[in-house]
Amino acid sequence: MDADLTALLRADLLAAGYTVDRLRQLWGDEADAALARGDRVPACRALGAVESPAAVLARLFLLGEAVADEALARAVPTLGVEGARALGLVDAQGRALLDLRPYAAIDSGGAVQWFIASDLGELALGGALPPDHVLGVGGASLTLAALIPTEPVDSVLDLGTGCGIQSLHVARHARRVVATDVSARALDRARLTLALNAVEGVELRQGDLFAPVAGERFDRIVSNPPFVITPRGSSAPVYEYRDGGRVGDAIVEEVVRGAGAHLAPGGTAHLLGNWEYRDALGGDGLARVRRWIDEAGLDGWVVERERQSPAEYAATWIRDGGTLVGSPDFDALAAEWLDDFAARGVTAVGFGYIVLRRPSTPDAVRLLRTEVLGSPLGGAPTGLGDHLLAGLRAHDRIAALDDTALGALRLEVAPDVTEERHYWPGEENPTVIRLRQGGGFARTIEADAALAGLVGASDGELTVAEIVGALAALLEVDEGALRDDLLPRVRELVVTALLSPATESRGAG
Repeated sequence: MDADLTALLRADLLAAGYTVDRLRQLWGDEADAALARGDRVPACRALGAVESPAAVLARLFLLGEAVADEALARAVPTLGVEGARALGLVDAQGRALLDLRPYAAIDSGGAVQWFIASDLGELALGGALPPDHVLGVGGASLTLAALIPTEPVDSVLDLGTGCGIQSLHVARHARRVVATDVSARALDRARLTLALNAVEGVELRQGDLFAPVAGERFDRIVSNPPFVITPRGSSAPVYEYRDGGRVGDAIVEEVVRGAGAHLAPGGTAHLLGNWEYRDALGGDGLARVRRWIDEAGLDGWVVERERQSPAEYAATWIRDGGTLVGSPDFDALAAEWLDDFAARGVTAVGFGYIVLRRPSTPDAVRLLRTEVLGSPLGGAPTGLGDHLLAGLRAHDRIAALDDTALGALRLEVAPDVTEERHYWPGEENPTVIRLRQGGGFARTIEADAALAGLVGASDGELTVAEIVGALAALLEVDEGALRDDLLPRVRELVVTALLSPATESRGAG
């Protein structure tokens, strides 16, 4: 990669106003949504004869149109047409050789505008993807970016960097980043992405999983590993960006178990993954992930966001490779996928998030939490990463406390928590009480009068024990029995950030 030419390209992209907002202004929200679905016709029609630099760049890199040399020269006047060809951006016919698009994000450090280089997708290629395809920013990329905490750390490992999008995110909050990938092509795209955004402090290394960082430890690991379950020894196409070459969900297990050896004490890993549910011999998928984490000696918080049947899973990833449902190729591939699942007793596949932590001390009370949360997420403009990190710390704060010590805490209800009550007509007491969380996972907690009363009274003035005592008198129930009922639920509400210790409440979630 020519650093001088890349710098010229960056200058031209900035001068052209080649941004997410500018393109949306050019073709409108409806066309923007259609383009996200793979339909470029509305965007092409909206651009019409517009010849601004941003419009020309959009036609070239996003809509798959050939661009005349004269138009390209106006769009990248500093780089020039010959420079664009020397960088491998366009061919002699004026067609793009890679995907280059703007990207916008926001975290606790503020808003950013970046440029992302990846391989051309199905829209531009007009067919299925090649096996060495380097994926751009997709739904999984955005999900992982939202899962990464924004608290500054010294070092981060971006495991399987692909086009480099996660390295851009983590470099905002780390002094040093190591980004690895098994694909030399992916590292080339990541190198261009980093250079186009003038991001330094990221070291790129080639190799499989943790091999390039053997013996090293990091404060944070982020990864969307190539976890797609592909039948081995079949005719199914193998894509580097999604297929790690292992049987079943073994690559997720390998990443989970390997993370412990590469995390500094107190360090965390933030992963996407999937896990198999198997017949009676294999057991529950989440229980299997929990076992991997436990045997690795790590803290773990696993959230399953979706579960698919074998047929649904096969269809998802066959279509992802560009094979159309109902075609002979689709039918043959689906049969191979289902044969593989049946042979290994797989009954379903779960998808979701995995957050790991290496305990700071050997005697720390570990957190091993798995849950299924399929409902929409709450309003968290900077993502879930900080919310989950706060949950880990809340666990640390109360895990070692016995009930007496927990009762001595003063708690405050989080500012995003609301209460909902339902009554039968004419009745004085509610039939349903729900506590709703506005941020994080937008949890809904079914509450009774006692729990709702405790949460409502948690303003930092009274201790938990004092509130329980007052409630017992008000409800005319045994105080000890009420305490035994409420304290486990209080622990849960603290870990999930509906309640927090009064001295830590503001900004903890």
